Amino acid sequence: MSLSVLLGVFPVIFLGELPDKTMFASLVLSTKGRPLAVWLGAAAAFAVHVAIAVSIGVALFTILPHRAVNAVVAVIFFVGAGLAIREARNERKHEDREERLADQTAPGHRRTVLTAFIVVFVAEWGDLTQVLTANLAARLHSPFSVAIGSVLALWAVAALAVIGGRGLLRWVNVVTIRIVTAVILTGLGVATGVLAIIG
Repeated sequence: MSLSVLLGVFPVIFLGELPDKTMFASLVLSTKGRPLAVWLGAAAAFAVHVAIAVSIGVALFTILPHRAVNAVVAVIFFVGAGLAIREARNERKHEDREERLADQTAPGHRRTVLTAFIVVFVAEWGDLTQVLTANLAARLHSPFSVAIGSVLALWAVAALAVIGGRGLLRWVNVVTIRIVTAVILTGLGVATGVLAIIG
């Protein structure tokens, strides 16, 4: 395991997930059920998604030549930057949609974990952080470290959501975080693209 990779992955995934729709879903669910149960369900869903994303990233590295991996990773970084900008534009719609989904599936205390798992698992498919995790696993050649860094970042955001998400959102400008994420991803895309070109 590489501590430097883990520490590098954590802030990228944390920033990518912080204002995400699954944070809002966890926040809403925690108002209707026990926060710990919501966190456990969300944490399990995040762990499954990270395992899937890292497996895809490792498969890309195994199948494709090194330069092709860099080219694919650069494109995915640019796509991630585009997703971050799109989500910055549509932030309010995402929040409303996830609140409705959480409201429709609000369970009793016994089913809170399962409901949180289902809501987060469904919401995370094709999400920015899932794409980033696959990308980082392909690029950094340290899948275990990427997985641990990603899981810890996602679990931290879920904990923030269930403990004090509404208060946090008063201090955090979601659109600014999305734009900063897009700038970081664009920089990573350019750097990786240059590596793909020069070999």
